[in-house]
Amino acid sequence: MVKNTGRPGYLQIADDLREQIRSGALTPGAPLPSTTRLAERYEASLSVVKLAVGVLRNEGLVIGQQGKGVFVRESAAPAPPEASSDELTEIRATLQDLSERLARVESALSDRP
Repeated sequence: MVKNTGRPGYLQIADDLREQIRSGALTPGAPLPSTTRLAERYEASLSVVKLAVGVLRNEGLVIGQQGKGVFVRESAAPAPPEASSDELTEIRATLQDLSERLARVESALSDRP
């Protein structure tokens, strides 16, 4: 069921289905329940369920087959690679630099009459 948490319902549904795929409850090649059944299960509209399935399609976790349904991909998209400590250090330095530059711009703008 979609909860009133402030997070959009379609993202809650996508999160739940994604977790089922990653945990193995929905195995590669397995069909997702129909849009109607998912709407009933999550007490959501068909359009909200379709948005959730669209999110999973964009992530490469499911694939639609015209006239047959939506299936868990045989080889779901791999998780993004973790950044190395050197990359994280570089990202932090860049963020620090941008923060300092933004502070200077804001200061200059606030000094104007």
